Amino acid sequence: MIILKTMEELRLMRESAQLVSKTLGMVAKEIKPGVTTNFIDTIAAEYIRDHGGEPAFLGMYGFPKNLCISPNSEVVHGIPNDKPLENGDILSVDCGVYMNGFYGDHAYTFEVGETDPETKKLLKITKESLYKGIEQCVRGKRVGDISFAIQSHCEAQGYGVVRELVGHGLGKKMHEDPQVPNYGKKGSGKVLKDGIALAIEPMINLGTEKVKFHDDGWTVTTLDGKNSAHYEHNVCIIQGKPVLLSTFKYIYEALGIQSNEEDAFTMEF
Repeated sequence: MIILKTMEELRLMRESAQLVSKTLGMVAKEIKPGVTTNFIDTIAAEYIRDHGGEPAFLGMYGFPKNLCISPNSEVVHGIPNDKPLENGDILSVDCGVYMNGFYGDHAYTFEVGETDPETKKLLKITKESLYKGIEQCVRGKRVGDISFAIQSHCEAQGYGVVRELVGHGLGKKMHEDPQVPNYGKKGSGKVLKDGIALAIEPMINLGTEKVKFHDDGWTVTTLDGKNSAHYEHNVCIIQGKPVLLSTFKYIYEALGIQSNEEDAFTMEF
């Protein structure tokens, strides 16, 4: 059952999402060759607690760390460790916060040092597909419209769209209805209504869409060992239109990136 949120609940959700956004902006400054993902995990947890939240992933379904950090061919759910990052790596950092009774949950794939052109294109197209999906978050459309927009944008470039892992509804629970696949048919799935809150998260592979689930119970990698990108936003529908609860602006401030990609989805409420 889809749980529609009131405006007051969406304001509380935005506070939780914005703490995730600020945490990702903070760690953006630290992602460089030689740094370990355990270090990133530790400073993120400290930041979240210092700002009134709790790391949402720690202990959820038994997960052992605060962040899911997935380098290179790891798609999602990577467990932080002591292996130093290397120049040319990419790093998906997925962060969750619980605050004010609601969850925030989003992700960004970072470049470590200088990456190759093929990898840069994968990141660009995957992030573009996220906003293609968000554009479809309009009252009266359906979940499948989001899914189709993401899939068609990425498959046009020859990329693999992961099937086994999906986006989801968000609220007082981390995972609510509806599921939001990154592939699907236009006009299919649940109808989108005002008050819906979603975590939209394309997980796109440079090669095959097929993935491998590892024995640690968490790590998911591409089957062919090629890189995978993952971007995630929290979005709701207000007055029939998509409105972002999360933002990448703190990441962009940290990295010196200029962008207006979020302007169409920003609303004061």
